[in-house]
Amino acid sequence: MLGLGGVAMFSMVSPKVKASRSTKGVRSLSFYNRHTGEKGQGSYWIDGSYQDNTLTDFNHILRDHRQNEVAPMDKRLFDLLYLLKQTLNIDDQHEYHVISGYRSPKTNHMLAQKSNGVAKKSYHMKGMAMDIAVPDVNLKDLRDAAVSLKLGGVGFYPNSGFVHVDTGPVRTW
Repeated sequence: MLGLGGVAMFSMVSPKVKASRSTKGVRSLSFYNRHTGEKGQGSYWIDGSYQDNTLTDFNHILRDHRQNEVAPMDKRLFDLLYLLKQTLNIDDQHEYHVISGYRSPKTNHMLAQKSNGVAKKSYHMKGMAMDIAVPDVNLKDLRDAAVSLKLGGVGFYPNSGFVHVDTGPVRTW
């Protein structure tokens, strides 16, 4: 289990994070959808080019499973997750457990009726948000690392076992 040292290591890995923004290299991610049991992994960006086949696979795994509706996810969200993985200093064997990716307006409305924690104009409906957990990574460390990136919104839901990340304005809750 990573402790606060994982986040403190951010300053030690920041050159690596900066290097990941270059036009050379490979960015890979792995996902496990907790609702469907589906897994997917792949290199979504190679030498400055997003890989359409991998992004299509990721979009399918991150679909609204209630409506079986696929939508394109924001590429910046994958970049955020890649940088988050580097910030936490975790390897490619660690998968992001996905609680929620894309949400159709119908699903979002249904969830908003049941919970005050669901925004009526959620970034999930725009493919710009994901609710995640990483096995063996403390949720507080996951949240702190996401906040440190300053790349979008970060919500902390310890009772539900996930952290929300999005590519909207920088904010926390």
